[in-house]
Amino acid sequence: MINRPFSSSVLEAAVDAFASLPGIGRKTALRLVLHLLRQEDSHVENFGKLLTTLKQDIHYCTVCHNISDTDVCSICQDSSRDRTKLCVVENILDVMAIENTMQYNGLYHILGGVISPMDGIGPADLEIASLIDRVKSGEFSEVIFALSPTMEGDTTAFFISRQLSGTNVRLSVIARGIAVGNSLEYADELSLGRSIVNRTKME
Repeated sequence: MINRPFSSSVLEAAVDAFASLPGIGRKTALRLVLHLLRQEDSHVENFGKLLTTLKQDIHYCTVCHNISDTDVCSICQDSSRDRTKLCVVENILDVMAIENTMQYNGLYHILGGVISPMDGIGPADLEIASLIDRVKSGEFSEVIFALSPTMEGDTTAFFISRQLSGTNVRLSVIARGIAVGNSLEYADELSLGRSIVNRTKME
């Protein structure tokens, strides 16, 4: 923590703003702010415009809830993908992680988190209803749960599986090559890829 008072209230406010980002401490925030101060005005202005554009122009796919430049993301629009398989993940970082393995060519559904009563997150706070609607449309033959192997991830998968109990869709979970308690986004690509390929039927 930086204990010395800042010589500028503007500098301090900028450091506070950067330090509010996940994984950024105040020392790192100060280094980032000082780095920006050393840049050309045009560079800093362009950086600010890109952040504004990011917030204003980014869409969330109306089908799978992935980040997209259009209403329907490129993955959902890709006719070459296996449209009979649907991989259920917690967040956008998980989609990126699985795509990097190059072991999966189906579609995705992003829940936006997992059920966690301790954090006040219930089924209604997630994209579970839209998932159930997609599966019950009859397009998919398999739903793959690629949720982090935690109590919350298992609870979420179990809850959704009960909602799909009346369908003929095969339910599977990725093989536990991922260490229990770890977030999916931090798994190495080889382990994650093997987990996708060696997924098991969900009981």
